[in-house]
Amino acid sequence: QVQLVESGGGSVQAGGSLRLSCTASGGTFPAYTMGWFRQAPGKERMFVAAIGWGTMGTVYEDSVKGRFTVSRDNGKFTAYLQMNSLKPEDTAVYTCAARGPFKPQIRTSPSDYNYWGQGTQVTVSS
Repeated sequence: QVQLVESGGGSVQAGGSLRLSCTASGGTFPAYTMGWFRQAPGKERMFVAAIGWGTMGTVYEDSVKGRFTVSRDNGKFTAYLQMNSLKPEDTAVYTCAARGPFKPQIRTSPSDYNYWGQGTQVTVSS
């Protein structure tokens, strides 16, 4: 059983930056693909970014490419989402998720992830 805890959310003005962290316990963190998802009020949960295990390849949703960077520190059992040039439309609850262990390919559907954090609110004002 993997437990995930996010931190780093908050309120920022448009153009600002935030870094989210997701710390794992209870599993072999390096064996899991780590994904970030977000859910705005009244909308479905959407894929944001993910980083794989092993070669640590990354995948991004189109609207965040060039602004967000996903990374991981396997020694700290932590994944990160660096968010720059934030826009009001980035406002959402951001949740990290783990897929694994040792499952192939980076997937973007929430149903492909088997462990979830509690989420952290990100609010971007114009």
